Amino acid sequence: QVQLVESGGGLVQPGGSLRLSCAASGFTFSTYAMSWYRQAPGKERELVAAIASAGGSANYVDSVKGRFTMSRDNAKDTVYLQMNSLKPEDTAMYYCNAKSERVRNRDYWGQGTQVTVSS
Repeated sequence: QVQLVESGGGLVQPGGSLRLSCAASGFTFSTYAMSWYRQAPGKERELVAAIASAGGSANYVDSVKGRFTMSRDNAKDTVYLQMNSLKPEDTAMYYCNAKSERVRNRDYWGQGTQVTVSS
């Protein structure tokens, strides 16, 4: 059974930090590119960060560059999103996505974790 379980969300003040985790199971994690998406109320889901199956440098949406860092640990089947200098506009539900680099159109989604940035 495929599972992506996000954790680490919560309420934080502007300027604060959170670290999101996404634990994967039920598929060969090391062959999947991983991404973090977010969706704020009334807005479309947007891609925040993405990293290839082998790891290395991640790519980021411009609005989070220099503040967010995505990483993965293929030994633990987990990806992370370190979020620093959080802003109210970062408030959203954050979702983890796994996309196969070997099988076309095969991807999985987690249930999401809520991040709220407010004073």
